[in-house]
Amino acid sequence: MHILTNGTIVTESEMLKNHAVVVEDDRIVDIIHENEVGQFADAHIIDAKGGYISPGLVDIHSDYIETIVSPRPSSIMDMNLGLRESERILATHGITTIFHSLSYYGDDKYSHKAIRNPENVQKCVSAINESHDSEHLIRHRLHARFEIDCIDQMPILIENIKANKVHLLSFMDHTPGQGQYRNLEIYKKTMLGYRDMSEEELNGIIEGHQNKRKITFEDIERISKLALERNIAVASHDDDEIEKLKLVKSFGTTISEFPITLEVAKAAKELGLQTIAGAPNILIGGSHSGNLSAAEAIQEKAIDIICSDYYPPAMLHGVFEMNEKYGEDLHYLFQLVTNNPARAVNLGHEIGSIKPGKKADLLVIERMNDGYPMITSTMVDGKLILQTNYR
Repeated sequence: MHILTNGTIVTESEMLKNHAVVVEDDRIVDIIHENEVGQFADAHIIDAKGGYISPGLVDIHSDYIETIVSPRPSSIMDMNLGLRESERILATHGITTIFHSLSYYGDDKYSHKAIRNPENVQKCVSAINESHDSEHLIRHRLHARFEIDCIDQMPILIENIKANKVHLLSFMDHTPGQGQYRNLEIYKKTMLGYRDMSEEELNGIIEGHQNKRKITFEDIERISKLALERNIAVASHDDDEIEKLKLVKSFGTTISEFPITLEVAKAAKELGLQTIAGAPNILIGGSHSGNLSAAEAIQEKAIDIICSDYYPPAMLHGVFEMNEKYGEDLHYLFQLVTNNPARAVNLGHEIGSIKPGKKADLLVIERMNDGYPMITSTMVDGKLILQTNYR
């Protein structure tokens, strides 16, 4: 038995002081007053030292695994090694459930990551699936990101869904001139960030993308239905028009990832979709693609979920930055990285909040003298997997 005490507990409804969380086996069994802690003489006491006792962070969009598995453009590490090394890092950032976002691309003109080769994607899918039955630190899940021009990979996506290897599905369209790259000049700058090329070559790439064959709306609807039948949430990506929101919702979509403008984000919420923004967007002061400001959208209550996107430390730091720099309520912000994402992917009955009966995925977050938030304890399924002591 573990008891986490001497901290402010982040519950679903409030920031609770003078209480403690009781953990037995893999579950939270009670929330008691601190005066009662002495009754549990044999319990292992975890002292939060005046910090926060929070649910573990739930990250439902992260392509960080690509960096771990493919640290150089042509280098691919062993997938199981990559998963095990990634979780050791993720636990230090408080991420206890990770949805690894693996991309199914067609002809990827970026060609900057070997992990996006279909064969390597499938190896990583298998490694994630095998982690469910092996010793591991955190909870690994698969977010399958399907680019709609990736026609030849449609059968393997369907096979993975039927084999219960997919836990979140999103459809992407990175065609320049719309969505994330509606501004073609920003698209060109992005491409030049990967390698030098002439204006003529750039224009040829843009034209090639714009003329690609894509899967049909009927295909998207059919695959979405297959996922929904298995309780897999479906997301759209880079929504840039309200009409697109209405279309994707008709397919059963419940999540809008990275809406391009504040107007679209607000419209998505009005339509009942859960909206996602990236935490790095908060830390760097805006979108690297010149799109929606996550900080502004959170202030406008147009965002339901914050994900790490490509930088895991950003989730925790994004929460505290929004509180300290913009004055947003800390309890509300914690919901964006715990309860809301858990519910969006149909896991809210098990994780995402501190409540008796739920999985004991818990964090102790202390503040250093300079205000830096540090995770000193991480617990998953009632096991204390990490303790950190700063000197």
